[in-house]
Amino acid sequence: MRWSRAALFVTAAALLGDCVFVLANAWIARQQANLVFVQLHPQSVAAPGELVGRMEIPRLNMSVAVAEGTDAATLRRAAGHILGTSLPGRIGNIGIAGHRDTLFRPLRHARHGDLIVLVTSQGEYRYRVVSTTIVSPTDVAVLNPDGREILTLVTCYPFYFIGPAPDRFIVRAERFIQPI
Repeated sequence: MRWSRAALFVTAAALLGDCVFVLANAWIARQQANLVFVQLHPQSVAAPGELVGRMEIPRLNMSVAVAEGTDAATLRRAAGHILGTSLPGRIGNIGIAGHRDTLFRPLRHARHGDLIVLVTSQGEYRYRVVSTTIVSPTDVAVLNPDGREILTLVTCYPFYFIGPAPDRFIVRAERFIQPI
């Protein structure tokens, strides 16, 4: 009984340590990305893993770095621009993915009308949330363009699910130009 208790304690401590490491790594990467963001040089296409901008949702007190690609290394440190989707300032659908357990956790509180600001070296782009939906992981139609400037945020769902989540939480926003 004593050995079982000790083994469970060690396992729990290791899992907690791993969780703290992942969260700390994401926080440090976000802070570093915000510091170097100002030094970005304008580019039309970034290399995989390269910082492309910063996304903010003021009502949710959310600010995340956005890097090119959605590989595991990129998504540990930033939200990822989904390859093949549009870029800010162009007609099309910009897809950005992030982990529900770290950077995109606040999205569970997103609601219609929320402001999303995407800042790149090319400028600042503002979007308003028009919908939130839950889809299957195979429903990639949410990334299809429709002739407008759209921003689609993608994360796993349910937010508190343990293990690979069965669905995706989608936040869809449309670009708007703020009147002067």
